Amino acid sequence: MIRLAWPDVKYEDVKNDFKEIVDSGQLTRGKFVKSFEEGLARYIGTKFAVATTSATTSLHLSLAVLGVKEGDEVLVSDFTHPATGNVVIEVGAKPVLVDINPEDFCLDFEDLKKKITSRTKAIIPVHPFGYPVNMEKLMLIAREKGLYVIEDAATAIGASINGKLCGAWGNLGCFSFHPRKTLTTGEGGLITTDDKNYADAALELRNHGGRLEGKNHVFTFRKAGFNYRMTEMQAALGLSQINRLEQIIVKLEEFAQVYIEKLRSFSYLDLPKVPTYGKRVFQSFVVTLDPALDRDKIIEKMAEKGIETTIGTYALHAQAAYESLGYKSGDLKNSFNAFRQTLALPLHNHLTIKDIEYIVGSLKEAVNEQR
Repeated sequence: MIRLAWPDVKYEDVKNDFKEIVDSGQLTRGKFVKSFEEGLARYIGTKFAVATTSATTSLHLSLAVLGVKEGDEVLVSDFTHPATGNVVIEVGAKPVLVDINPEDFCLDFEDLKKKITSRTKAIIPVHPFGYPVNMEKLMLIAREKGLYVIEDAATAIGASINGKLCGAWGNLGCFSFHPRKTLTTGEGGLITTDDKNYADAALELRNHGGRLEGKNHVFTFRKAGFNYRMTEMQAALGLSQINRLEQIIVKLEEFAQVYIEKLRSFSYLDLPKVPTYGKRVFQSFVVTLDPALDRDKIIEKMAEKGIETTIGTYALHAQAAYESLGYKSGDLKNSFNAFRQTLALPLHNHLTIKDIEYIVGSLKEAVNEQR
């Protein structure tokens, strides 16, 4: 099976660190997590970074830091993993789902502006598959309306808007280090911010809401927090990739360009776009199939040929969990079509050009069976 994703990790890079961690007995809240946070803050260009257990917990923690609560509304890009909307529900607020542009899968600004109300507290834009949202435009809207912005940059580490990286634009930025992501810690996440008060609150809430106080440095719990701490082993694994991150991104870009060249003349799909206002990265290689094609049957045919593929991502409004909020499938047309017709092809640094040629040939055969 040609796998959909394969982390770019090397045991040789971490074996000494793992031994040091195990021998020390300091498996959490140690120097590796701190170094990982500092390294990524430098890379992304923010003053602070707070490591967590996942992008989901980063988003949840960010909403808690901003005080988003019951009665508030949060505008959320509809074409995303359910976690982006779920965390809004978890804090008692209402996710208001925003349609996307079919060309780049980013939230549609006109639909966004229509859905701002007196109850709107924040916006969560999603940078899809490494494609950056036009954050200059979004931040103008947010500032005009007095809204917080939490960037869901789960798939967009290294992407930028006019030279400024995703995760450095909003009040807070959230990243994922799941094995399908460009940089991985197995499971893990990160919050980035330039605001010390937000960073301090995130650090406190990450650790059950406790802080060390008094001469004996005993924890005092002044808030009801969470256990969202990253382990030392996870941080060491992440640290091993930071210095190679640009190299990893460039290699993925090279494979993506091979796909683009070999698929350019195929009339039954749309290829990933290039932003005019920034730089995208290729966390995934996602194409949009012609509406006449059955995407799910193509996934099945590709699997029969030994190739793992999957959907792009989800339309939240089409999920049963969101029916209680008044949504039904098809309400957000562009997001719904993307949910039905996008296809993610294998993309990772263990591929070869021969693999890509086989994938492209197999995709053409699978499509031709339906034409």
